[in-house]
Amino acid sequence: MLDRFNRNVNYLRISVTDRCNQRCVYCMPKEGVTLLKHEDILSFEQILQVVKIAVAKFGINKVRLTGGEPLIKRDIISLVLMIANVDGVEDLSMTTNGVLLNKYALPLKEAGLDRLNVSLDSVDRNEYKTITRCDNLERVLKGLDKAKKIGFRKIKLNCVIAGDMDRKRGQEVKKYADKHGFELRFIRQMDISKGEFWQVEGGDGGNCKKCNRLRLSSDGRIFPCLFSDISYSIKEPGIEEALKRGILNKPESGETADNNFSFIGG
Repeated sequence: MLDRFNRNVNYLRISVTDRCNQRCVYCMPKEGVTLLKHEDILSFEQILQVVKIAVAKFGINKVRLTGGEPLIKRDIISLVLMIANVDGVEDLSMTTNGVLLNKYALPLKEAGLDRLNVSLDSVDRNEYKTITRCDNLERVLKGLDKAKKIGFRKIKLNCVIAGDMDRKRGQEVKKYADKHGFELRFIRQMDISKGEFWQVEGGDGGNCKKCNRLRLSSDGRIFPCLFSDISYSIKEPGIEEALKRGILNKPESGETADNNFSFIGG
C-alpha cells in the first residue's frame, strides 16, 4: 500500500519481546530498563493475526522478527513456522545478537526463516565485552559458523560504530565478514531523542525517502517511523485500523522520539 509520499509500505518489523540476554552500551543504560509486564506483551496468536491482516489487506510481503532478543522468547520456532505458513509472506528474516544462534540455527531454517541479521560490533573479545557487557563473542562466532553451514539465503552482520573513532574496529569486523562471505552493514550510533540518525552504510535503513517499513512493538503498537513517537494500538482502534493509520500517517522523515529499542526493535 502506498503512503502519502508514494512509498510502497510492504515491510513489517515485529518486536516479539523487550527482554535481552546482552546489555549493549548503545541500547541499554547500565542500570537497565523498565520491562513490560508479561501480560502486556503480545501473544503469538495476536502477532499472527496482525501478519495475516497486514499481508491480506495492505500488501505486506516482508516480515522481520526482532526484540529485544527474539531467540530468548519461549517457543520462538513455533512463531517462525506460523508466519512462514502465511500465504503472501515472501521474505521472513530475523535480527539477533547471535548468542543462541548455534542452538537455534537449524530449527529456524527448517521452520522457514529465510535470512539472518546478526549483531557483531567487534571480533576482539575484550572490545566485545566492553560494548555488550557480556563475554559471548565465542558463542556468537560459533553460531554464525553454524548458520553459514546450514545455508541461509543470506546472512548480514550489523556493526554499530560511533563515527570515525570506531573505523578500525569496524574494519576488523569487515575482514571477518569478507572472509566468511557475510554482508556487512555499518550502523552509526544514533540518539533519536535528539533527532540524530543516519543512513545505514550498506543498507537503506535511515533513508527516509525509501522507507517502506512499519513496526509492531512487543506491547502491540504500530509505529510508522522509528524516529517518531506516532503509534497506533492494535487493541484500540484494532489491527486493521492501526495498520491503515500507520501507513497513511507515516511521516515524510524522522524527527525526534522517546522510543526504547528494547520494545520496538531497531
